[in-house]
Amino acid sequence: MLISVPCILKHSRLAKGLGIFCLLGGTSSVSFAQTDTTKSLKEVNIQGTTIPVLQTELPIQSISSADFSRYSAFNVADAVRNFSGVNVRDYGGIGGLKTVSVRSMGANYTNVLYDGILLTDAQTGQIDLGRFNLLNLQEIVLYVAQPVNICLPARSYTNSAVLSLVTTQPKLTAEKPYQITAGVRAGSFGLINPYLQWQQRINDKWAFVVNGYTQNANGNYRFKDNFGGRDTIGKRVNSDVSTQQIDGGIYYSKNDSSKFRLQFNYNNTDRGLPGPVVLNAVYKDQHLVNQDAFIQASYDRIWKSSLHLLLSTKASHNYQHYTDASFLNNNGGANEHYTQREIYQSAALAYKPTSNWEISYASDFSLADVDIDVFRYAYPTRLSLYNVLASNLSLGRFFLQGSLLNTYINDNTQTPVAARSQLAFTPTVILNYDVLDKKGLTLRAFYKNLYRYPNLSEQYYYAVQPRTLKPEQARQYNVGAVYNKAYNSFVEQLILSADAYYYNIDNKIFTFPGRSAEIISVRNLGKVDIRGLDVNLKSQFRPVHGWAGSFNAAYTFQRAIDVSNSGDSYYKDQIPYTPKHTLALNAGVKHNDLGIYFNHILSSSRYYLSNNSPQYYVPGYNVSDASVTYDFKLYGRKIHTAAEVNNLFSNNYSIIDGYPMPPRSIRLTFQLTI
Repeated sequence: MLISVPCILKHSRLAKGLGIFCLLGGTSSVSFAQTDTTKSLKEVNIQGTTIPVLQTELPIQSISSADFSRYSAFNVADAVRNFSGVNVRDYGGIGGLKTVSVRSMGANYTNVLYDGILLTDAQTGQIDLGRFNLLNLQEIVLYVAQPVNICLPARSYTNSAVLSLVTTQPKLTAEKPYQITAGVRAGSFGLINPYLQWQQRINDKWAFVVNGYTQNANGNYRFKDNFGGRDTIGKRVNSDVSTQQIDGGIYYSKNDSSKFRLQFNYNNTDRGLPGPVVLNAVYKDQHLVNQDAFIQASYDRIWKSSLHLLLSTKASHNYQHYTDASFLNNNGGANEHYTQREIYQSAALAYKPTSNWEISYASDFSLADVDIDVFRYAYPTRLSLYNVLASNLSLGRFFLQGSLLNTYINDNTQTPVAARSQLAFTPTVILNYDVLDKKGLTLRAFYKNLYRYPNLSEQYYYAVQPRTLKPEQARQYNVGAVYNKAYNSFVEQLILSADAYYYNIDNKIFTFPGRSAEIISVRNLGKVDIRGLDVNLKSQFRPVHGWAGSFNAAYTFQRAIDVSNSGDSYYKDQIPYTPKHTLALNAGVKHNDLGIYFNHILSSSRYYLSNNSPQYYVPGYNVSDASVTYDFKLYGRKIHTAAEVNNLFSNNYSIIDGYPMPPRSIRLTFQLTI
């Protein structure tokens, strides 16, 4: 069945790779006749205010679907903004670009997994988290360094952080073989968002899930502009967005040790780009259309001998059309088309020689190309090979994990010269010690070395010939502790963690804009030192008169400075858009089916350029959200309702300079489950 997948990737420069993909896909499809996919996390059905089971080996933060309303989250970017160490770059508005940087490393250093398989953007290396809605997600997990489970695709080891999106899995019985959920969200700025989910049990082994979703909003809102020292009221225009998405999957499970899944995802988004707020300038001619599709499959098998096999395959197609009628050129404006294609295959094998020792090997193959209709573009095709050896070892109170990743990158272009091939070996070492017998207090540390290769935009976009760029090299050091204790008192459970870290990056790649997109410079100039502290508190309180409460807090301190050249005016200045202090607070109470929640985020000031001069200053901000949820039954059908207020006190602020965030807004949800 998978052999037909590459038909969506028809292109002459991928013809050679299709043979490899079909061969590997064919191998996987034979196994697919037996069972299902990657190892999925169990669904969490939370009736009260609960704290998830804690993994202590590495800094890990998670949020389940039951908690999305607690945080007034509308998309994935909203859901992760309360994580410590996370900086969401939000360009404002309902359809604005939203990327995530973990510990000031930048969006290029965060892998985003969709049910264990990497989401990719070969052109920029950054994933827009704003386009992923929460309606089909069961859980979101952030791993610093890498996941603890070592039977994973090799690409899971390639970056400094992993954001894992876990979709809803069907949990049906013969007595109730289906579940249909229909709902609508509506709110300020013209938002209307109907959605539908259908879960169906076919028999005792097969089931499927299909999700449909559409979102429309005009995105127009007013904001205060104090440009030039004068307070004026402006109106954000050209912020409209129209999105349609359909996704789903078919699942096979003979037992817990033999599973298979085949999934698809299609997203179409048409949106205006309002541009930065500049005095006497209104950006109303920029428009962007995205059409993204992928199909992926995986097979997961564990034998009684402890041998564990994981096969994964994926094909993706991404199209982007950008127009700007006001752009000055000989063609009467900008009109650019971008097309990316990728085929991907992974095989991972793990084995436990003893009960306390596990070893694994994974090998990944990726072939990606990018087409852009700009002058003298190189039309590159990138082959990426990843191989990793990993091991977990438990010795009493000690836990040790080690891995060695081999990466090979090779580019081919339609121009005479392509960038040089790259080969690197990067190790990771993780060490844990349980101070107390029952793992109440754990000390942890890790070291990780990694390379970030120039993405295809940095390497070839408007380049007369391939730019001579070195990979960025990053070294990560982390020491921390986590305390987890259940009490027989008013405080039922308390989880407290603290991690101090030092990262440094050599050969930092910087892009210097010119008078137009055709005149840009991309060079290895930078060296960055990052020192930080992440502190997390999660608490759950014993119910009083039927009211159960919780309180969570996440604090981050980061000193991320440019140490490239002692002669520069910005030497040892904070790097752009990196606040030194961030604090996220969340509190809530729940009584039977009624929940009341409050969320608050505070960020200190930043600078939008490397030079920390007053003219580049971006003020700090604080923003509060509140939500109320109520669940009940009507004629035996489950009804879920929610009312959310974002930016409760209507504070005027920007995360990215010149891109004002929306004022107070309201969102209402009505959902029926049968």
